[in-house]
Amino acid sequence: MPRKKDKKRDSNQKRPPRPKPKIDFTIDKLEYRNTELLQTFVTGHGRILPRKYTGLPAHYQRRMANAIKRARQLLLMK
Repeated sequence: MPRKKDKKRDSNQKRPPRPKPKIDFTIDKLEYRNTELLQTFVTGHGRILPRKYTGLPAHYQRRMANAIKRARQLLLMK
């Protein structure tokens, strides 16, 4: 199978910046009791969405994953 040709950029061209996610909540609201917010970051099968899809910063993503796991243990969400 032939290799894909790489599209090389000139040295003066820069990569376009990634779009910044619009976070309409504070990190204080990201807790295990706020199940309505946490449901938006979980698929229908109960899997936690990765950062690629949520668009959250790494710090928020880690806090969100821990909050979801804690809510599951307390049977607040499935």
